[in-house]
Amino acid sequence: MILSWIIRTLSVQIAENVIYIDSAKDLWEDLKERFIKGDYFCISDLLQEKHSAKQGERSITQFFTNMKIVWEELEFFRLVPNCVCGKSCECNLSKTFVKQRVIEYVICFLKGLNDNYIIVKTQILLLEPLPNMNKVYSVTRKKWCCWFKPGR
Repeated sequence: MILSWIIRTLSVQIAENVIYIDSAKDLWEDLKERFIKGDYFCISDLLQEKHSAKQGERSITQFFTNMKIVWEELEFFRLVPNCVCGKSCECNLSKTFVKQRVIEYVICFLKGLNDNYIIVKTQILLLEPLPNMNKVYSVTRKKWCCWFKPGR
């Protein structure tokens, strides 16, 4: 069933080339191998969009949604490195890498907000550790400055 779902989302030309594949996993791997390599121009465009995005006339929700789309596309191209420690990972490389990306997304989101969010932006950036992206979105959307009071 999943295989047919994937095939129905493909263009006719691509679907004709992969119709012979028997499993969703094999189809996914084939498409990934075919389209992920050599996409440095796309990665470059997404990185530029991520770092230069501004809220402008959009609502917080529209801006967040647009940024989330860019981030998800970028994550598709920039895979998190896998640990090579062996069966029992001791270095937490993947977790550290994901945490760094979350921090980067929080900073880019806050940087792109309009100036009327300067107080909440500053308060969030002073937190240690930075909250996750969903918490940042929630706080900025509601401008809950009281959320940052000590003891919360």
